[in-house]
Order: sequence, then C-alpha cells, then structure tokens
Amino acid sequence: MKLNPYLNFDGNAEEAFRFYNTVFAGELFLQRMADAPGSENLSESEKGRVMHVAIPIGDGQFLMASDCSSNSGQVLTKGNNNYISITPDSREEADRIFNGLSEGGQIEMPMAEMFWGDYFGSFVDKFGVCWMINFPISRD
Repeated sequence: MKLNPYLNFDGNAEEAFRFYNTVFAGELFLQRMADAPGSENLSESEKGRVMHVAIPIGDGQFLMASDCSSNSGQVLTKGNNNYISITPDSREEADRIFNGLSEGGQIEMPMAEMFWGDYFGSFVDKFGVCWMINFPISRD
C-alpha cells in the first residue's frame, strides 16, 4: 500500500507544481479539466484548470494535486486543501479501507470505476480528515 499527499488549489495548481518540480525534478504529469468527459459545460477559465497533476517524490510515491472547480461545487476552504491518497493492493482492500474510514463521515465520491482507468472514491472522515482511495484497475 502507498500513501500519497494530495493537495487542492484554487486555480494555481500548475504554477505550484512547476515550482515543486524544480525541487523534486521528476517527470511532471498534468491533465486539464478540459480533458474530462462533460467539460463542454465548463467555462473557458475552468477548462484551463488542472484536473490532476503529479510528480514523483520517492519509490512509487507521488505529490499530487488538482484545482477546485466551482462548476462542480468544489470550493477551496481551509481543511480541504490536503488529502491523504491511498493506493491499496486490491479492489477488495480499496472497498474495505473506504467503507471503514468513511463510516460516520461525508462521502464526496463513492467508489466507482472512473474514466481515467482507476477505481476511485473520496470522503471526509468523521474527524474532518480528507481521504482518496485509488486502485488502478489494470492491477485486477
């Protein structure tokens, strides 16, 4: 299992990660909101926001982030700018962790297969900690 820090930004994720990459010097991976299905409903400024960005920071670990999208109801507030992202070793383990940690919390996205090819879900636990569970379907 791997734990990865996941950050949220309000429109400056790319700028932050270009800066972070000067330190970590890994290959920068970047997807924009315009790359997602349904992006035709976004404003031009939101289409340019970062849907997902990542840089390697260690042995199989990544620093990851995205920009919040007001079109989908996301607003950056103190507390949701940091997530713990878990990559478990199996789909079953993903479900077990998601169901256990989300109990009594608020589910943002239930576990489901996503267009980018992973089995993913996110929630805020009952203590206010933000979590993402992400299992690469290619491992099934």
